Amino acid sequence: MLEPGRVAPGFELPDADMNVVNLDSFRRQNVVLYFYPRDDTPGCTMEAIEFSELDDAFARLKTVVLGVSMDDCLSHGSFRDKHGLSVQLLSDMEGNVCAAYGVLVEREYDGRKKLCIQRSTFIIDGGGTVKHALYGVSPRGHAATVLELVRHLRH
Repeated sequence: MLEPGRVAPGFELPDADMNVVNLDSFRRQNVVLYFYPRDDTPGCTMEAIEFSELDDAFARLKTVVLGVSMDDCLSHGSFRDKHGLSVQLLSDMEGNVCAAYGVLVEREYDGRKKLCIQRSTFIIDGGGTVKHALYGVSPRGHAATVLELVRHLRH
């Protein structure tokens, strides 16, 4: 698990439009990096919509919101367009960034064990330091909780 106070692991991941997003490009602003299991599932949809609805409030706090799953870019594009999402969705198909942030857990499905994403969120300040590491969160109301945590960051 990644602890607050640590430097956030850097990454370069493609977004829904296949543009490469680099964490370092967001220096001088806060980043909310949330990991979610799968595009277009009920909890993930609720969470993405709630973050999108608060997009302007995050922007006023100089904060960008990035969602990460192991779905491919095409899936992200369909998910974004179907629900009118404004948050940027990043594809970590290999799971390397998920592993670096400690969000992969082993779950059993149909008698088989599989690595899955544990719904988790990280708040990273403009200097690249993890300020909050929230593992195993519930999707309902989570975006509002994260917004409050961002509001209380020391600038």
